Amino acid sequence: MKKPLVLIVDDFEDSRDMYGYVLSEAGFQVESAADGHEGLDKAVRSRPDIILMDLSLPDLDGWEVIRLLKDQESTRHIPVVILTAYDLPTTPLAGCDGVLIKPCRPDKLIAEVRRLLVSKGHPGSHPRGEKASARSQKA
Repeated sequence: MKKPLVLIVDDFEDSRDMYGYVLSEAGFQVESAADGHEGLDKAVRSRPDIILMDLSLPDLDGWEVIRLLKDQESTRHIPVVILTAYDLPTTPLAGCDGVLIKPCRPDKLIAEVRRLLVSKGHPGSHPRGEKASARSQKA
């Protein structure tokens, strides 16, 4: 089964590396982009299953990237989670499906990505062995 693809758009390499590592270890494919233009291009080209979007990006900020993604037929269905250090409400804001505040604990990041993938009906949203262990606990 194909692993879900997560696109991380963040201008800080350390953030991309850290969150990418956490998600890779949890069984996801990961791509990353260092600015808004690259993030928009990769989203259109690779059609990720979910996007983690920083708001403070050089050239094209995260809000504008989200707006452009939601304006395009080919990308409007992709869930977008804002991943930011700004003090925002954790309820979804216009154009996005979730909000995570940095620094974000790995378990919270993974849980939010899985929650959105499950809500969108993604077939690979359960990591290796999760369904089997859940069944064995019910038995």
